[in-house]
Amino acid sequence: MKNYKKIVVKIGTKVITTKDRTLDTARMKDLVCQIAGVTQEGADVVLVTSGAIGSGLALLGLKKRPADLASLQATAAIGQNRLMQVYSELFRPFKIHVGQMLLTQEDFNDRARYLNIKHTINKLLEHEAVPIINENDTVATEEIKCGDNDRLSCLVADLWGADLLILLTDVDGLLDGEGKVITEVSEITPEIARLGGKSHCDLGTGGMATKIEAARSAVRAGVDCMIANGAAKDVIRRIVRGDAGIGTAFRHGEGKFLARKRWIAFSSRPKGGIRVDAGAKAALTEKDSSLLASGVTLLDGQFRRGDVVRIEDELGREIARGVTNYSALDLARIKGMKTSSFKTILGGGKMPDEVVHKDNLVIT
Repeated sequence: MKNYKKIVVKIGTKVITTKDRTLDTARMKDLVCQIAGVTQEGADVVLVTSGAIGSGLALLGLKKRPADLASLQATAAIGQNRLMQVYSELFRPFKIHVGQMLLTQEDFNDRARYLNIKHTINKLLEHEAVPIINENDTVATEEIKCGDNDRLSCLVADLWGADLLILLTDVDGLLDGEGKVITEVSEITPEIARLGGKSHCDLGTGGMATKIEAARSAVRAGVDCMIANGAAKDVIRRIVRGDAGIGTAFRHGEGKFLARKRWIAFSSRPKGGIRVDAGAKAALTEKDSSLLASGVTLLDGQFRRGDVVRIEDELGREIARGVTNYSALDLARIKGMKTSSFKTILGGGKMPDEVVHKDNLVIT
């Protein structure tokens, strides 16, 4: 194998469902066999899988994805149970346990819960179990959803410190304008992003566009990413071996954020925005400074102390993200003010000098 020891494999809905919407157990068996083989060669694998809603549709005899949230969540609950049952049965001959983890964006927003996900993954792997992760569709609403399993898999890869993220889909990779596979992408330009198009799948929520965005975040976090066809022969093992001519590769560069700053930049979802003047923007982007209240001009959202917020320039364009030391309510009272006036305005004891300290800030 190449130097890939920590691998996240994401399997899309259309990879493991048939045309009549039932689970394709033969395909699942083949992929499980490959994952077992990779683990036997010394790598750890975390599996992020779609398919709960598709499985639930088949079990309930439904012809299309429900439109109302309650029906969708009930369908996911029924389908998730079947999905895990099949994976458990397929891994059993290899003497591999499986551990289910159902997550939402809120689990990544909270730093303590975020770290607990990592600890649980590592403990499952110590027990030689494969963590199987899915969005918790039974409780997720738009406000707390990760969005899709492509993004979820990227969040997991970053959190766990993976070497490689494999996104398995029903096409051979990212296709150019002539329908040919682009074997390697060195930079995700606007032209590359446009090749993603939009998803037309009524079973899942992702598409090539979401995979490109997941790849963009993965490589910025220091994780190699591959998009490939889940039906291709030995696809996982070939990717891990570094075989040429399969899928589209996105290679990470040399730079990599520290773990806490990666959480701020990629994993947490901002709870609001802070707009700053030109002087504050220059101090942040050119001088590696902290954000002071004197440079704050406008606020957006009802964020609390400790939340991750967007920092925007005078035109409303995001320039950074960071953990705020002040709630929106308090910051509204001290924006534009000097630090020396904080105690008089807010009362209380010692106040942080910085709205966002540079150690908790990432230029985006």
